[in-house]
Amino acid sequence: MNKIILGAFALIAPAFAAAADAPSNSYDWRTNWPTHHVFADGTDLGLTLKYQYDSDRFSHDEGLYDDAHTNRRKEFGFFIRKKGVYDGTVVFDFQTKTWLDVFFRMQGKALFGSDVGAFRVGFMKTPVGFEGNTSTGSTSFMETSLPMQAIYANRRVGLDWALTRKAYLVQLGYYKGGNLQGDLDGRMVAARAAWTPLNTPGDVLHLGGSFSREEPEGSTDGRGRYNPPNVRLRALPEAGLVSQRLVDSGALSIADHVDRRGLEGLWIHGPWSLQGEYLSAAVHLKDKPTYDAHGWYAFGSWVMTGESRTYNAGNVGDIVPKGAWGALEFVLRYSTLDLDDGPTLGGTEHDWTVGANWYITKYLKLQGNYVRATSDRRDLRVDPHIVEVRAQVMF
Repeated sequence: MNKIILGAFALIAPAFAAAADAPSNSYDWRTNWPTHHVFADGTDLGLTLKYQYDSDRFSHDEGLYDDAHTNRRKEFGFFIRKKGVYDGTVVFDFQTKTWLDVFFRMQGKALFGSDVGAFRVGFMKTPVGFEGNTSTGSTSFMETSLPMQAIYANRRVGLDWALTRKAYLVQLGYYKGGNLQGDLDGRMVAARAAWTPLNTPGDVLHLGGSFSREEPEGSTDGRGRYNPPNVRLRALPEAGLVSQRLVDSGALSIADHVDRRGLEGLWIHGPWSLQGEYLSAAVHLKDKPTYDAHGWYAFGSWVMTGESRTYNAGNVGDIVPKGAWGALEFVLRYSTLDLDDGPTLGGTEHDWTVGANWYITKYLKLQGNYVRATSDRRDLRVDPHIVEVRAQVMF
């Protein structure tokens, strides 16, 4: 990874040199990093990098967690695209040693002569989970909410189709083959739709819903022993440098299929923004009652420096600072998750998180969160207070 970082800085260095040598109005290193090249025919070839360094401190946690500071993500990738024709990407996280997005997408207009949507094949995010589909470098909070962690299915191998219009969007997907780490075998069908009656920069209203059905498959280990399909729903206390969950359903076996549902809403008006989501999962078990889990979150955002959160094609992105000192955003979130159902006592938890984001440039960001978690699982209460900060470079 050190070689990758050095290589990235080698690419960035010419930008600083150009900024130093050229007149002040000819080049701005804050908004122009030479990370890609556009050829004469419009083909755009480039690299991506996301590096995050976190520090987490805990109190009121009954000695369950240790303070930590280390790399959160070290993602490196490549992309190729031609506007209106195709795009493809390959991304690997060297911190967790896992593949992330690996897909190729064709625009329907290039294939059929009219805009009938985009067709994508590869390893990509599944539709149920608005916050989960936001880039981990562009989220308003350092970690995703409790229900998103537990219920969102993340990435699968498959294909999807998406039709995006100014006033609405529709997405359909079919996934078969688990993930690129060789886990989560099975198949899934999924759909998402949203209505966007307001859809201009700084003035957005997005209302949507999503559904998926997953049929997990069992696996056979190296000793020839068959493990029946199971599902496990759990969440961290919105801190990324720990592994101990406060709520956990345990392995739910034998799982026949899982139905996931989501309702999502987003409102952006100038520097103000509200976002919320309700998620549920029904795990249908063989010869046992169905297990139901559900949760929701809501948060508000205010950009003190006047910029707006960005929105495009059904998702949100980072704030682009306009001033010399960057953009400053303040956020507040409440999230809750209930994993207790019948004999399965997975626990309940709700978290309050207050945070601040400093978008120094388009590529550099500092984040700080204070999380106050409250959990109850099998009459055991652990209510940690968490202070976490992050430094991020992303392009």
